Amino acid sequence: MSEQDGSAAVRDEVAAARRIVVKVGSSSLTTAAGGLDADRVDALVDVLAKFVDGPGGPGGPGGPGDAEGKEIVLVSSGAIAAGLAPLGLERRPRDLARQQAAASVGQGLLVARYTASFARYGRRVGQVLLTTDDTSRRAHYRNATRTLDQLLAMGAVPIVNENDTVATDEIRFGDNDRLAALVAHLVRADLLVLLSDVDGLYDGDPRTPGTSRIAEVTGPKDLDGVSIGSAGRSGVGTGGMVTKVEAARIAAAAGVPVVLTSASRAGDALLGRPTGTFFHRTGRRSADRLLWLAHASAPRGALTLDDGAVRAVVERRTSLLPAGIAAVEGEFTAGDPVELRDTEGRAVARGLVNFDAKEIPRLIGRSTRELARELGPAYEREVVHRDDLVVLHT
Repeated sequence: MSEQDGSAAVRDEVAAARRIVVKVGSSSLTTAAGGLDADRVDALVDVLAKFVDGPGGPGGPGGPGDAEGKEIVLVSSGAIAAGLAPLGLERRPRDLARQQAAASVGQGLLVARYTASFARYGRRVGQVLLTTDDTSRRAHYRNATRTLDQLLAMGAVPIVNENDTVATDEIRFGDNDRLAALVAHLVRADLLVLLSDVDGLYDGDPRTPGTSRIAEVTGPKDLDGVSIGSAGRSGVGTGGMVTKVEAARIAAAAGVPVVLTSASRAGDALLGRPTGTFFHRTGRRSADRLLWLAHASAPRGALTLDDGAVRAVVERRTSLLPAGIAAVEGEFTAGDPVELRDTEGRAVARGLVNFDAKEIPRLIGRSTRELARELGPAYEREVVHRDDLVVLHT
């Protein structure tokens, strides 16, 4: 396939996407001093509303608009940044308590602005706030999936953000780029669009003469030797190009292609026009929750496995039984994510544990049959079931 044919195939794939997750960062919505920029929010909504399917048909009530109707989930940063100016804060605070306070004020302002802006097109929005705890636990994960699917089915635009008001370091996604990649997988999106203040990924600092934009990434090897900046220019967000590339890798590995471009070129991206950097899918869709477990969960403790258990879990993808455990550390309860390590301390897998940490020591090295005879039938089960386990390294 020629380069021209390849570009045409990319454009066709993007244009054909029906369910799309769009992520926009703080720098594209707020001023450097903090506070929402209403004009920037409206400009983004002007673009997205043309594509949203819903009452009245694609593109708004009464007409077909400029494109085929699509379902759009918007992952939007900006809550903390929006709360800075109203609280008299000159810059993003470093301490968690003031970040949470700013998020509490800013999240309401952010959603109110989106509500008013989409209302100009007869569109409803729904707020969905997530923490990693909501997505690594089975019941919570199903609830999040159902909520997003129902909002889309009812013609609403879900506005997703991390729940910064209550999130702590232990239950944070870390940045909304990664959150967007995981949401794209959760809603079975056909495409992820990451909007930045830069029009794509460059092979160096885009401000440096001689650097050029990378049009397509087919796999990790395409980025060998590429210098990727780690910080944004605005000072109000937490991410940078590093987090966006990592998010693109997560999504692509989960079977979701990605377009990375600037917010000003969102329309071109959604239409499939040549813009930004296109990340080809590198893997197939896996069990939804396992992607969250691998990339969004924060282990509350660790179990050390003997060599036989490591082989069984990593190579044969079996459940972890008490007989294969050599040691336990941390404080956790049943249902929490834990790290599974080999005897040299390397993390080989992660899973949701079926027992409290205080119960594990008396289970170590013993068979489930023996435990059932001594402690009762509730102990004749896996410590981590294979359906709740993801291998990190092979």
